[in-house]
Amino acid sequence: MIEPRDAIQEGELIAGAPSEATASADGTGPSLWHHADYLKIWFASTISLAGSQVSQFALPIIAAKVLQAPVFEVALLGAFEMLPFILFALPAGAWLDRVRRRPVLIAGDFGRAAALASIPIAYALGVLTIWQLYAVGFTAGFLTVLFDVADQSYLPVLLDPEDLVEGNAKLQIPASAAQIVGPGFAGGLIGIVAAPFAIFIDAASFVASGGLISLVRKKEPKPERKLRSDGTRTSLRQDIAEGLRYVLGNRYLRMIAGSTGTFNLGSSMAFAVFPVFAYVELGLSPALVGAAFSLGSLGVLLGAFLAVPLARHLGVGPTIILSSAIGGPGMVILAFLTSDALVAGVILVASMGLGGCCGVVYNVNQVSFRQAITPLHMQGRMNATMRFIVWGTMPIGSITGGILATLLPLRTTILIAGAICTVSFLWVLASPVRSLRTIPKAARTESADTTAA
Repeated sequence: MIEPRDAIQEGELIAGAPSEATASADGTGPSLWHHADYLKIWFASTISLAGSQVSQFALPIIAAKVLQAPVFEVALLGAFEMLPFILFALPAGAWLDRVRRRPVLIAGDFGRAAALASIPIAYALGVLTIWQLYAVGFTAGFLTVLFDVADQSYLPVLLDPEDLVEGNAKLQIPASAAQIVGPGFAGGLIGIVAAPFAIFIDAASFVASGGLISLVRKKEPKPERKLRSDGTRTSLRQDIAEGLRYVLGNRYLRMIAGSTGTFNLGSSMAFAVFPVFAYVELGLSPALVGAAFSLGSLGVLLGAFLAVPLARHLGVGPTIILSSAIGGPGMVILAFLTSDALVAGVILVASMGLGGCCGVVYNVNQVSFRQAITPLHMQGRMNATMRFIVWGTMPIGSITGGILATLLPLRTTILIAGAICTVSFLWVLASPVRSLRTIPKAARTESADTTAA
């Protein structure tokens, strides 16, 4: 499925302090492929993303077909997975600006492995219920909040600011490969073994990812606690408030957050009801949907290669706006799925291809921009606040999609969701983002950035 906006993927690269072996801004320095710690993160991301494709595909099938849950209960699965971003993102960001992030990344991977492994075990014992899926989704979501914010705040110790876009773009290669191979593999695997047992693949991938991250050798200094003017330490509440003021007071960040959050609201509405629409109402097979998603995900790979040259030729701001405007209609065409396998396959490939390509181009550029303008001491809170806003709309979208689907035809619900995605670009179109040409290189100071309103 189309990845949520603002999600470059686990292992997302952030620019920051000087590194030992990175490519220079003009491309004459050593490649990031020679950066040992970067490669560990890259391979960890590759393995984890490949496994996660299985769970993303299998969990809705377990709810809709194995447990035969009604559409609203299936929609709630997505809400439980994303609810932690509303509940915990802001305090997680403030806390992670006070601690070393690598141990959090490792614990997040191992914890998610344990949570996911409970699903096939319960299924084998004959005690699997929709409530366990909710519990696993919520637990994994909480650990993902910690991992995601720590991930975006940890890697500044590895790379130079001028390597930001290159690092983000390179991490789209495993993301693209996972989305190309993953759905087809997952669909085929579920055709061979029961969907709950396929979850073991994702659990194993998190164990491997955590092991690789534990091998990163670059020592991470413990962040220093911020002090008030009287020399006393700030409270967690004060740190959270500072992060909110930073994002909402920045005319670029708040409009990017509005655009991303609106798209995620619509896409989560659509995909909350998609399993029931595709597998129950239309009778499409998981193997067909998986194969179509895999072919469509070639758009993600295309986006990974287009993100940098488009920004170079059009400018960062126009690239963000254009990719957002074109990507929205990719969700609309999902409403025109039919039970005819050939037609459905073509529609799914087109939807995934268009949305995937534009989503990657959008994410690489907008995430790279906001990382570059944010001081290092604010990275955790900036990322957490953005996650709170842009992923916090997703549980709302899942619940809304479930409610609409109980009142309206499923096809109409998806069409409404697609329309919301289509208008999401208006936020950035009506903002100073449209005037951006390049990503700043000198804003990584301990003071507030100069782009704030």
